[in-house]
Amino acid sequence: MIFTCLELKNINNHNRPKQWLRLLTLALFLFLTSLSWLWSAPAWAGINDDTYEGNIFILYAGNGSLVPPRLSLAESLKREMPTILVYYVDDSKDCKQFSVVVSRIQEFYGRAANIMPISIDSLPLKANHTPQEPGYYYEGTVPQTVILNQEGKVVFNGKGQVKYEAIDDVLREVFNLLPRSESAELKVRTFNEFNSELVN
Repeated sequence: MIFTCLELKNINNHNRPKQWLRLLTLALFLFLTSLSWLWSAPAWAGINDDTYEGNIFILYAGNGSLVPPRLSLAESLKREMPTILVYYVDDSKDCKQFSVVVSRIQEFYGRAANIMPISIDSLPLKANHTPQEPGYYYEGTVPQTVILNQEGKVVFNGKGQVKYEAIDDVLREVFNLLPRSESAELKVRTFNEFNSELVN
């Protein structure tokens, strides 16, 4: 079949409206997509809300070494090592705020005690737990802090945001240290909005 130049021109002109329609549809789609992105509410999370945004110990305590714990509860009990169980969830403002206290506990007792932050989402669902399992001590509240002494006995069970000093008093007894009133007074030095340290 032989086409003349005029016939070829008519064929090309016939396809142009379809091409323009496709380009216009694509441009309209991109425009509407960008508008919906701009109008949508941003998903911001912070220390004062119950929004998930990641590991709270890394984000708010600046301490990624807490999760996962270095020893299991069974290993800790076998070594007769004092253990601090901290039950939490990553999308709780109370747990986010308490993560700073847990990091401070590790700062002073991390070499002598096994500190175990335990996400309650990781606890197995079963009717009965043994004393060698973290689920045995969990009572349905977050944050919850349980301290086991060298014999594996519960010496502290705090629910909610417990002050560092309350935990420190118990750990001083566990490790047979001087009470706070007889030791050097330490002051808090803050170096950003979430992290601080105790200094002389």
